[in-house]
Amino acid sequence: MFATAPTLAAACGSLNRMIVEPILLSAAQILTFDGDIGLTNASGFFFERDSRLFLVTSRHVFVDEPTQHFPSRVEIELHIDRANLAKSIGFSIPLYQDGKSVWRQGTDNAGEIDVAVIEINRAALPDSLVYRAFTPEHLPDPDANIEVGSALLVVGFPLGFHDLLHHMPVVRQAAIASSFGLRFQGAGYFLTDARTHRGTSGAPVVIRVDQADPARGDLPWMLLGIHSARVDLGTRDLKLDEALGLNCAWYADILMTLTELPAIALNADGN
Repeated sequence: MFATAPTLAAACGSLNRMIVEPILLSAAQILTFDGDIGLTNASGFFFERDSRLFLVTSRHVFVDEPTQHFPSRVEIELHIDRANLAKSIGFSIPLYQDGKSVWRQGTDNAGEIDVAVIEINRAALPDSLVYRAFTPEHLPDPDANIEVGSALLVVGFPLGFHDLLHHMPVVRQAAIASSFGLRFQGAGYFLTDARTHRGTSGAPVVIRVDQADPARGDLPWMLLGIHSARVDLGTRDLKLDEALGLNCAWYADILMTLTELPAIALNADGN
């Protein structure tokens, strides 16, 4: 289900003729908390399968043992007025129920995959919610010809930076930096060439689709991956050698595995 594209509110809240790019409504800033104590910020996006709605991000946003990052809940900001995008609410999602984690993560023969999904209880969402969600129709076909060097966008919240008035993410241009379809170094990701920062973890990595397809609604994009982290050489001379400027993006087809079984939709509260 895709909502009708809203019009953008001007700074004063009145309507004008500018149209919001739907891709910007697919991403959500994620704030992590331990109880009421704020911890970190990251990026995420909505993925819809059948009648279920999921929040997708990097697995290390929900838990990261090396850095002792153990949030108990996350909060995302939701638009609630299609005529005035300056209106929003915070929506809290618990990460544990009865002492057990409720997100889903995956592994393969190379180890853990840095992607996680958590189902959102639609009944807890405001009726006036304005958003976009990727669907299985936005994933590339196995025989898709996606060339190295192809232009991409990474939609997220680097260092938490975004449009504070309209609650919109920003985008970075990127390029595919390794052969798409091959598992780089045997792991389930490919490389991108983009300038990224902390807070971009979990952002969708997308490529524009020229051919109109009703199945994609008003999101003419293919979801190729989920941005995870920057890649660098441990042997690099920190004084003489610049950082590689490369990033890993986990292949988005993992979402079909992580969303295929019935998931528990948690009760989340807007505040």
